[in-house]
Amino acid sequence: MKPRAGALLLAAVLLAGAAGSATPRREVRWNSPGAGNPLLPGYFADPSIVRDGGRWYIFATVDPWGDDRLGLWTSENGRDWTFSQPNWPTKQAATSPTSGDSKVWAPSVVRAADGRWYMYVSVGSEVWVGSAPSPAGPWADANGGKPLIPRDFAPKYHMIDAEAFVDDDGQAYLYWGSGLNWVNGHCFVVKLKPDMVHFDGQPRDVTPGNYFEGPFMVKEKGRYLLTYSDGNTTKDSYKVRYAVGNSPMGPFVEAPNSPILQTDAARQIISPGHHAIFADQGRSYILYHRQALPFVMGSDRVLRQVAVDRLTVQEDGLLARVAPSHDPVIPAFAAHRARGMRWTGQGAAALAADDNYATAWRPAPGEPPVLTADLGSVRAVRESRIRPAFVIQPQDVRIEASVDGRDWHEVAAEKGVSGSPITLRHVGQARFLRLTVQAKEPAILEWSIF
Repeated sequence: MKPRAGALLLAAVLLAGAAGSATPRREVRWNSPGAGNPLLPGYFADPSIVRDGGRWYIFATVDPWGDDRLGLWTSENGRDWTFSQPNWPTKQAATSPTSGDSKVWAPSVVRAADGRWYMYVSVGSEVWVGSAPSPAGPWADANGGKPLIPRDFAPKYHMIDAEAFVDDDGQAYLYWGSGLNWVNGHCFVVKLKPDMVHFDGQPRDVTPGNYFEGPFMVKEKGRYLLTYSDGNTTKDSYKVRYAVGNSPMGPFVEAPNSPILQTDAARQIISPGHHAIFADQGRSYILYHRQALPFVMGSDRVLRQVAVDRLTVQEDGLLARVAPSHDPVIPAFAAHRARGMRWTGQGAAALAADDNYATAWRPAPGEPPVLTADLGSVRAVRESRIRPAFVIQPQDVRIEASVDGRDWHEVAAEKGVSGSPITLRHVGQARFLRLTVQAKEPAILEWSIF
């Protein structure tokens, strides 16, 4: 079973996930040690999740506002994630005469009826399509080097945020559309031919009430639930709504209990949206981005993080409101991340040892970018796994060791490395380890020592 809602198994997995409720393990604050949300260590948005061959894949926009390539996170257990970037698309490779300056955004990855994988992705405010034999790639353009949906298809709206849905009968549909200048947009849908690239008929405008962007189709009890985002992701008004129809081609009427996911200011959950829905082990979940914390309204740079929570289908076939959390119960994933040895640090250093991806150590203004870990006693150590907040920025990293905190010697060093985790081997004995980070923005979410 491939847990990708909107693909071949959607009706079954959402029905199986109807029982239960979204109850967190414990009530925690956003900066509590060990919190399970954010799920990913870094700043990412617009996630798409699939599972293949026992491995989870999350494709996402690199924040702020995209990169020349997508971010790809992979995990065997749903908790310990490794970062890479797919070979396709790139801003250079997916550019047409009508492209804008926008970067690579908002991937949707699905498996077609023939077993091949397809990606629908926004580049330059256009939608491109690629295919691969596996989510791991290699990916290649599938439409002759031109956009599937050009920027000028409907010039009054952004031609972005495409999302594919494969119905029970194997028929595929594509939904897309966003607004301009934070004014609500329009949602379009078209039936796809079996090749998952060419349109089977003309696109149709199926815009429901309060639609802005990010459509995602699910099916429950014979009805089609078009979920989508509304509001402004740079502020505190972004949210997830949904509308109901009797056909994947609409029309759609907004549900009476919409929205189902929105800001909870008291718990510091700000502007959740642009989601994907998936299922595993008989339960359904919603994967989405929300503002990184602490959130400052009006900031010039938007940094978002990916979170996950339970999604429940009610007896009447409608979606229950999601209880967004900082520490969700996700039986499909391992209960905890691999943390390594417990260590302590003074002041802000403790933020790199709290097993929480919402918090980060940053050097104070004017202070050297040096982070010291105290293991409590002399211990055998073999490696460090460093998770920087900005994973695509090159980092110069250096680790020194000491048994007494006075005499130090270098045990590992790398220049110009990026990714997450950055792994450095340093077999030996130490009570103290000292990490020096030289980067454009030195910030460490977690430093795990093994």
